[in-house]
Amino acid sequence: MRSDIASFQSRVTGSEHCVGTLETNMTTIQDRDQDLSYLRSKVTDLEDRSRKDNICLFGIPENEEGPDVQAFLSSVLSKLNSLSFDLPLEF
Repeated sequence: MRSDIASFQSRVTGSEHCVGTLETNMTTIQDRDQDLSYLRSKVTDLEDRSRKDNICLFGIPENEEGPDVQAFLSSVLSKLNSLSFDLPLEF
């Protein structure tokens, strides 16, 4: 009978150790989940901020600009508005 009790006590001690390890792991996972949520919101914010000054030009085919984007854009805008751009475009 004493050996049975000692065996159960040993199993309970082992189980308590496993539960403690699982609780520690759970806390770590929850902390990392919070960090991940924060980083996702930060990435979304940065993406939104990087887009805010962009302009979209419709009706111009993709990859039509060639190697000199500034010259192409000046040409397109001049044709659209009959304007001449004497000032350099800033990117």
